[in-house]
Formats: sequence, structure tokens, C-alpha cells
Amino acid sequence: MPVNLAVPDPASLQPVAGVRLGIASAGIKKPGRRDITLIELAAGSKVAGVFTQNRFCAAPVTVCRQHLQGGNIRALVINTGNANAGTGEQGLERARQTCAAVAELFGIEAEQVLPFSTGVILEPLPVDKILPALPAAKADLTPNHWSEAAHAIMTTDIVAKAASVRTEIAGKAVTVTGIAKGSGMIHPNMATMLGYVATDAAVSQAMLNQLAKEVADVSFNCVTVDGDTSTNDSFILIATGQAGHAEIADDNAAAYAVLKAALSEVSIKLAQAMARDGEGATKFMTVKIEKGRDHAECKQIAYAIARSPLVKTAFFASDPNLGRILAAIGYAGVADLDVDDIQVHLGDVLVAEKGGRAASYTEAQGAAVMKEAEITIRVVLNRGDAHATVWTCDFSYDYVKINAEYRT
Repeated sequence: MPVNLAVPDPASLQPVAGVRLGIASAGIKKPGRRDITLIELAAGSKVAGVFTQNRFCAAPVTVCRQHLQGGNIRALVINTGNANAGTGEQGLERARQTCAAVAELFGIEAEQVLPFSTGVILEPLPVDKILPALPAAKADLTPNHWSEAAHAIMTTDIVAKAASVRTEIAGKAVTVTGIAKGSGMIHPNMATMLGYVATDAAVSQAMLNQLAKEVADVSFNCVTVDGDTSTNDSFILIATGQAGHAEIADDNAAAYAVLKAALSEVSIKLAQAMARDGEGATKFMTVKIEKGRDHAECKQIAYAIARSPLVKTAFFASDPNLGRILAAIGYAGVADLDVDDIQVHLGDVLVAEKGGRAASYTEAQGAAVMKEAEITIRVVLNRGDAHATVWTCDFSYDYVKINAEYRT
């Protein structure tokens, strides 16, 4: 079961002026499953995105990158049940065919549509099922369907992932609302999963592009479930500009900091929800690396710990076999680490220092922390002022079962 993660209250998800969402069933993988989502954007909206760096990227990722270059995006279409990845030229053609069908519904150009897919890789996209479902999704459009959309984009997720915050810029109320999906095949190499965050703030295209990367770096790029970077990872940031304040065109402006904080808050909630809902997860783990030489080495060490199967299985068993953490630090690839300077903490308990077990540490202390549902691993390198945080989960029997049966 997800670790301390509740289904979001639909009433808590604030509509974003200029955004409407519609849901429909195409029966791509299961009959009756609501697996198609349309998102309509008001004229003048700006869109930015970051995508997977997996070289086997999915056809919709390629099409999205191409369409974003033209700007003036007016619609997004998302399907679950099929990733349209590893599908060659046919996959590209079917992604474009879907865009063309959406464009015809809205009276826009196909290049103004962004397509997204998630599900099984190496299977042809069933456009014969998707295209007939699009009119129903359009008829379902409403500003209040964030919760429905969060459910519709799920694959192996147990809990839908959505969040909203309200803030103020130049005396005007500003809303940020987002949804995401992700439970397995989660490891960032840009962002991770599918994530869509929208705001009614007014921001220039250049600043929105910058925000997309900065926000991803403090949220979706800080979570791992299993170390596998998906072929379809996409994070999309939308700004409709309907809040009524002057456009933010300078990253030194106070308004930029306010907006970045709100976007980051929503995105961090969504990213953490993925680790809490990791396939088969029973523990939510925060890995903090402190006093490193630079952020890169801190992140490198954090991920070595967070994606270690031996560390993750020990946490599932509540077994304080903490030498596995030391081993992960040691093989992380930071060649000049002085292990005598490193301190390792499990929760509030000092586990290791001066190259070995801390004199004050007892097995009973470690066992007590390991029984908790939420655990922090803190590593102090004592070689600088940099730091990094990564969120992950344990590996349980169910992780193997879920992925062994993924296509059944």
C-alpha cells in the first residue's frame, strides 16, 4: 500500500483559468477504463516541457519536442495502456494522426497539439480505439476535472497524484494545480513520469522554459523508485496568463521567486507521491547528503544509496544491515572521498563515523528506526557546503510480482 499517501480530495484541486480537462474511455487495455485525457488551453497560453533523455524515447516525446518549437500550443492528449515506444516510423505517424484528430475537433493546427502516451512498450498505438473516443473527451471538458484526469493517467499507480496551491503576485491571486502519474520505471534523467502543472500566472516564454528546468531539478529529478529511466518521461508546465498581473520576464524579479516557489511546492508533492506509491512500497525514504564539495557529487552519492537493491530490500525487511549504505557511498564514483571524514545517520541515530561503526551505535537503535514507515538517511561528507536530497522507497515482494505480471 502507498506510504502515508491519501487520495487527493477533489475539492482541494483548484481550477486554473484558461484550462479545461475532459476524460473518456477508449478501452485501450481494459474495457470501460477511462484512459483518454484531453486538456484544452486558452488562446495565449504558454507551454514549456522537459523530456526523457532515454535514447529509445517514445514517439510522442519526439512529436512533442517538434511541436513545442512552434509554440502556440492549444491542446494536450494523453492515453494510458500503450506507450507508443519502440514503434519506429509507424509510431510517429500514429502520434501525428492523433494530433490531427484532436486539431480537427478544436479547429486548430495539428502542430498546436501535444501527444503523450504511457503503458506497454513495443506495441502499436491503437488509434482505431483512440480516435473514436476523442469527441467524448471533448464533450467532457470542464475546468474542474483535475481529479478525474489524475485518475485517468494512472497505470500501475494505486493512488492518483494531484496537488494545488494558491499564492499572490502583485496583488493578484494566482493558482497552481498539477497532476502526475508514476509508480514504477522511475528514475530521472530530466524529469520522471508524466507530469502536468498549470498556473494562471503571466510569464514570458523564456522564463517559463527556465522554470520548467529549475522546477524539475528540485522535484521530479529528485525521486527514484527502481533506477529505470522511462522512454516516455515528460514534464509539462503551462501558464495561461489569466491571473491579471504584469508578465514576469526577469528571473531576478520578486514575482519570479514567488511563482517558482509555488510551482516547486506542487511539483515536490507530486514527486514525493511517486515514491510513496512506488510499486509495492512499504517505506518512504529520504536520502540527504550534506557538506559535499558540490551539488553533483551529493546527488551522485544520494542516488547510489537510493537505487541500491540491497539497501532497499534491507529497509523492506526492517533489517539494520547498514553496511549496505556504506558500500553504496563507496561505489558512488566520487574517487577522492575520505571515508574517515564521513558521518552516517539513520533518523536521529549516528551509525558510522571515522571510517567505521560509531561507538555509540547499537543494533537496537537501528532496528527501531527501520520499523518506521518514513525514514531519513543522512550522510555528512564534511568536505564543503553543498547538499542534495533524493526520495525513494523500499523493494518488496510485490515489486517483483507487479512487474512480472505487468502485461497480464
